[in-house]
Amino acid sequence: MAIEKPDYKVIQNYGKVEIREYKPMVIAKTNVHQSYEAAQSEGFRRIANYIFGGNDKKMSIAMTAPVISRKLSTDLEEHEILFVMPKEYAKSMLPQPILDHVKLEERSLNRVAVIQFGGWATQDRVADYQKKLETRINELSLSKIGNFMVAQYNSPWALPPFRHNEILVQIK
Repeated sequence: MAIEKPDYKVIQNYGKVEIREYKPMVIAKTNVHQSYEAAQSEGFRRIANYIFGGNDKKMSIAMTAPVISRKLSTDLEEHEILFVMPKEYAKSMLPQPILDHVKLEERSLNRVAVIQFGGWATQDRVADYQKKLETRINELSLSKIGNFMVAQYNSPWALPPFRHNEILVQIK
């Protein structure tokens, strides 16, 4: 059985960079004030708790992909980690998280530029691919909106040659 992913349409393909249009989605999110690697782990743990029954209805919710993260500030170790909820659920249908750190919201990524890469999404590799994406965005005379996001599609046990990651940023 395939893991559900958010719906999007590829608007334009520029070699290694795609321009996509995403449909609105419901997310479960948490903010973590830690280093990149620690924030990934802690954020995942918090939201996994929610989808595996840590909610007011003790309801399990299917895992989707990717897990998305973004740094909220350039000079602070503040990260937002989010899971996209299955399409079958409107926000009003979802149970409330037990943990105060986990929030539900409707999110619209709209139009984004995306670059894909394999292996581990380490802080150094993420920074490298962010630079590559930013360079290509500038070459295409596009403007980025907000901070870059990291999308990780695989379980922590997937071997590096089989991993699929993306860097995304909203554009106008």
